[in-house]
Amino acid sequence: MMPAPLVSGAVVSTSNEVIHARAASVRFGDRLLWSGVDLHIGPGTFTAILGPNGAGKSTLLKVLLGLQPLAAGKVDVLGAPAGAARRRIGYVPQRGGFDRTLRIRGLDVVRLGLDGSRWGVPLSAIRARRTREAVAEVVDLVGAGAYAGRPIGELSGGEQQRLVVAQALVRQPELLLLDEPLDSLDLANQAAVAALVQRICRERGVTVVMVAHDVNPILQFLDQVVYVAEGEAVVGAPNEVITTQTLSALYGAKVEVLRASDGRLVVVGTPEAPALHADRHAG
Repeated sequence: MMPAPLVSGAVVSTSNEVIHARAASVRFGDRLLWSGVDLHIGPGTFTAILGPNGAGKSTLLKVLLGLQPLAAGKVDVLGAPAGAARRRIGYVPQRGGFDRTLRIRGLDVVRLGLDGSRWGVPLSAIRARRTREAVAEVVDLVGAGAYAGRPIGELSGGEQQRLVVAQALVRQPELLLLDEPLDSLDLANQAAVAALVQRICRERGVTVVMVAHDVNPILQFLDQVVYVAEGEAVVGAPNEVITTQTLSALYGAKVEVLRASDGRLVVVGTPEAPALHADRHAG
């Protein structure tokens, strides 16, 4: 059975929801990007936002941050209107790698997430100690202790991404939003970062929402997916949403979801087929 489209009234709010969207719509000028989106995401879950380029995946994250106004509907995040609880949210935007010549240490990159607005301002002894302890804790959490003291520009893409995630976690957020954090990584590092994110979900109870282009490296770690296309969205468990029947109904055209011998999904028949869920880093 196809999961219900995310239309008004489809989701019933509960008191412990981290994200609750009701009939949300976004418009850019005369273009309606997506509309009628209802969504609920519970605490300590790992959700991926999927879909073709230009479908509005990153825009949905901006809505959750209160940076993109709605044309209609309502979105609550952490029990308040989107944007009101921003200090309780960690955010990793889209980014490329750091310049090879950048000499700032990985530890200092993490520290910017805690006191970036006070960079260069002398700290009291107590505050300095607490800052060091907080930075050391998240560096250890993401497994970056062996290289965090080195210049960030000298590190590999996977090592840099772990430290960027640590930066977003240093304030101990309840919600972590990640915008294509795997995009510049090879397959091994994609899987490693995805496993790290799931561990943060489980051990810290942090709710994670990640925009992704390729579902395969993260598929085994996900609790649910939000698939955005053609101005609409569907939500559900990965094996419910990423199916021939569901995506064909969403696109209004024949779409086939194939599973390769190695277990990877290939979506055929969409505007970006077959690359949507295939390996973009293969030779």
